[in-house]
Amino acid sequence: MRETNFIKQNKEKWKEFERILEYKGKDPDKLSDLFVQITDDLSYSRTYYPNRSVRVYLNNLAQQVFYSIYKNRRLKFGRFIYFWTDELPQLVYNARDAFRVSFAVFILSMLIGMLSCKMNPEFPRIILGDAYVDMTIANIESGDPMAVYKERGELGMSLGITANNLYVAFLTFGLGIFFGIGSAGVLISNGVMVGAFQYFFIEKGVFLESFLTIWTHGTLEISAIIIAGAAGMTMGQGLVFPGTLTRLQAFQISARRGLKIMFGIAPIIVLAGFIEGYLTRYTETPDFIRGLFIFACLAFVIGYFVIYPVMKARQGFKQPVRDTELPPDDKQNINFDRVKSPGEIFSDIFVFYKKVLREVLLAASAAGILFCIFAYFTAQEELDRLFSHPNELFGALSVVDQYFYKDSLPFLPIANVLLLTMVVFVPLTYLIKLADRQRFVEKNWTFYTLNYLKMLIPISLTSLIVMTGSWYTFLLFTFLTPLLFLWAFVNYFEEVNIFQGLGKTFSLISGNFGILIGLYILLVLIGILFYAFIDTVLLWFFFDMIGWNLSLEQTAMDKVLSMLLAFTSIFFISLVYVIMAIGGGLAYFTLLEIEEAPSLKERIKHIGKRKRIQGLEAEG
Repeated sequence: MRETNFIKQNKEKWKEFERILEYKGKDPDKLSDLFVQITDDLSYSRTYYPNRSVRVYLNNLAQQVFYSIYKNRRLKFGRFIYFWTDELPQLVYNARDAFRVSFAVFILSMLIGMLSCKMNPEFPRIILGDAYVDMTIANIESGDPMAVYKERGELGMSLGITANNLYVAFLTFGLGIFFGIGSAGVLISNGVMVGAFQYFFIEKGVFLESFLTIWTHGTLEISAIIIAGAAGMTMGQGLVFPGTLTRLQAFQISARRGLKIMFGIAPIIVLAGFIEGYLTRYTETPDFIRGLFIFACLAFVIGYFVIYPVMKARQGFKQPVRDTELPPDDKQNINFDRVKSPGEIFSDIFVFYKKVLREVLLAASAAGILFCIFAYFTAQEELDRLFSHPNELFGALSVVDQYFYKDSLPFLPIANVLLLTMVVFVPLTYLIKLADRQRFVEKNWTFYTLNYLKMLIPISLTSLIVMTGSWYTFLLFTFLTPLLFLWAFVNYFEEVNIFQGLGKTFSLISGNFGILIGLYILLVLIGILFYAFIDTVLLWFFFDMIGWNLSLEQTAMDKVLSMLLAFTSIFFISLVYVIMAIGGGLAYFTLLEIEEAPSLKERIKHIGKRKRIQGLEAEG
């Protein structure tokens, strides 16, 4: 090809590169994709035009792209600003119908709660519980209706409330996986509760005091729940209306969009918890000040989530939302060579989960069976009383620590760690084979056994966190398990000892821990919802069917049900652990690319080394 034709054919593409490089908020991931094309052109020019200016021009352009990728991947400040000023408002605007539905469902439910209280004076006791109602009545009679907000210390109350609000918000979002109906159900439940709570104070003649106190923090808190409901409905839309894509592909797109909206409200939830713990308790503050503060919070929510997205839409967004396009075929491959957002990693987790589902189910079933055998032969109390949980929503979750530590099973922690390590070892082996098959050439059982043992310490520490069984367990599991699962994968993938692996883990998360936290907040809550299946009527109905078909005495039947409950619990715990382990493994490749850019360096090494024949890469 003549040089003039080569330039004419590619000049528009090169101009686009120059425009992207001049833009301050340039996207490093997009630059990385375009960089491949530039290096190919440079390689061609070095082969056919070694002494021409076009080669110098392309070499300079490639250097600028590399510098931009490296700089932006480490700082990412421009990406941070872009998310809050353009991407999130665009996602909110695109999901405006879901926002309207979520708001309408909550307000209607709130009105139903108030109307129910008016028609039935006992309704608040049904919704809020006798203990809470009696305590509130006592506070009203003592002259301090809002004393409940002053009973605990600021820090403890703020942390506890923040954890609870995060849980409720992500529960609202996560249940959107049930075609959006689950999110609507949580909105209805919370709306009725808020309506009943507020009307209870109206009936007691303390409306103004309750309104100013409750909505000091409630403006942001309730707004976050409504937005979480909209995010959940957005996620569910992919399953209900897949369009021309498969349901899995459509769900991956909608889940990413919903997840990004959830990241947007996380700071609001934290701020609401801080306000409730530190500011709400000052009920002696003048009414005007408190009313002004509520108005300011409401103005912020309406301004940023309603008015600003509409204004941006009229002006035109800078670029379409990233991470919402998938290949049209059903066979999706995982790219290990580029930096990915938490949403992309989340999507890859379930793509990979689908690939190894059969192996994971077999490993989880084996863990459940072995656990039951262990319990049967080592328990120091009757089997019918060994395992149980309250018959209520998330009752199983409240006693999940019994499968990690129990006085009547002295070696339970050891057995638990051995089994859970076995379960996560299976998919991580497949993940490493998928990422780098050469590492498994001529490997023997010694290799696998050694790497299994190196994973025992990180997995045992995750089990230790669950053993705490306290209100802060959720926070510990969310913020510490990402580090532990990443450590386990580093030990295995890089074939280093546990101390070298820990050092490499800290090196990878230095300045990038937010990627792991963003991913694991969602994974932990998805895991909680998944494990909550044990509390559903469907499972208990299945247990009842087994009882109907077994002619056993009640004591023997109770033993069977106890073992069935243990098997089911370990089975689901194993599946949740697999999700966490895969998340850590896939996050490793993104963190590695951010810190060391191995794939980028590899492409640079091959600049000018590819053989070309008239613009086509030669075989061999």
